[in-house]
Amino acid sequence: MMLIGVDYHPSFQTIAFFVEEIGECGEQELNHSDGQAEKFYRDLKQRGICVRVGMEATGYARWFERLLAELGFELWIGDPAEIKAKRVKKQKFDREDARLLLRLLRENNFPQIWVPGPENRDLRQLLWHRHRLVQMRTRIMNQLQALAMNEGYRWKKKVFSEQGRVQLEKLALAPWASRRRRELLELLDRMNPTIEELTAAVERKARKRPEAMRLMTHPGVGPLTARAYVLIIGTPTRFQCGKQLGTYVGMIPCEESSARKQRLGHISKQGNSLLRFLLVEAAQAAARIHPDWRRRYLHLAMRRHKSIAKVAMGRRLAVRLYWMWRNGCEYSQSLEFGSYVGQLGTGHGLK
Repeated sequence: MMLIGVDYHPSFQTIAFFVEEIGECGEQELNHSDGQAEKFYRDLKQRGICVRVGMEATGYARWFERLLAELGFELWIGDPAEIKAKRVKKQKFDREDARLLLRLLRENNFPQIWVPGPENRDLRQLLWHRHRLVQMRTRIMNQLQALAMNEGYRWKKKVFSEQGRVQLEKLALAPWASRRRRELLELLDRMNPTIEELTAAVERKARKRPEAMRLMTHPGVGPLTARAYVLIIGTPTRFQCGKQLGTYVGMIPCEESSARKQRLGHISKQGNSLLRFLLVEAAQAAARIHPDWRRRYLHLAMRRHKSIAKVAMGRRLAVRLYWMWRNGCEYSQSLEFGSYVGQLGTGHGLK
């Protein structure tokens, strides 16, 4: 067995390796563009050496992960924050990082994290592609609204109705403003069918997963939120309680408390930004259509602020969906808020 600690960069990687049977160790830098890294690992495969690679979670490494999977090598992805906490020396450079990863592998102290499979990652690209196109469409629509408001018309959403579209096209504008209006409308017409097609694809994928269908029984949760939740969380067994999931999504406040003084800041935002956005949107939809959710949202908004209340309701929704998924139950009025979501009871300690 050969253990390899990899400090990965987009153009090269620095490795520190150790062969357990013979005690051989060494360090090396491998380039990616000229195929040096691929040749190194393929040579190990030809020599019949079992390899375990440890590296920090990073981006732009899909090809490297596919290469190791093709060769049948183990790949352990580590939590960067925990790896940083295990660094003893106050020195950080590529070779030292590779040595640290190798030491953690040898000591069986490597902070390995869950990694989604290839199909999961590909479906995430569908969600991200749709999300980015919707953001682009929103910017286009805001520009068209600005053109109308500069001419003294404040139609809000009516500007995108059939009648509003006709009125917008009839506005007398200067030559360059007229060209801008025409090209923005053309972009909008091209993007709408694409977004509708992607939305339909997400709905089809969501209806094929019983977990997503179960989560869609909750008020405010549609196919997009349910599918994204299932893909990004992966499996509910990764978390022991709902509080851990709130931390994973990044919807808990930062805290710097000391000497019996509690100091809370903004939310950490350490999780997936797409899932966090969808949870807040779904929580607002639930507050609009469900009396209990609306009451709780208004209560929080009066105590704090609307923006804080929206995020708090999004975190509550994340916890509730977690317990629905973990317990295998659909939405019902008997579900409670808090850490015991999904467990039946009167709320006063009685069964």
